[in-house]
Amino acid sequence: MERHIRILGMIYIAFGALGILAALLLFVGFTGEGLLSENRETILITTSTAIAVAGSLVLISTLAIIGGLGLLQRRSWARVLAIVLGCLYLFSFPLGTAVGIYTLWALTKPEARAALSPG
Repeated sequence: MERHIRILGMIYIAFGALGILAALLLFVGFTGEGLLSENRETILITTSTAIAVAGSLVLISTLAIIGGLGLLQRRSWARVLAIVLGCLYLFSFPLGTAVGIYTLWALTKPEARAALSPG
């Protein structure tokens, strides 16, 4: 079980880093497209959309990095955070779905609860 927890910790850190990179690229892409249009309304709409989408991605990605680090450090709260994020990842087909299923499979076992319990 220790191996699965370590693997999940690394996966969550990697997903978090990729999510932050994706948020940056989406933000630049959306705002750049709006600025190229030179239309005030288009700039406002694309910038607002970019902030909302990138902000959501950064939030989830930051939580994933925190959860991954917590799993690697065997913190009990990290199990709950990873399960919640795993449920959210289920909707991100195909890779996120696989990570979500693996998370739920590994972290809902009694051995995982014992490995990540305080003390």
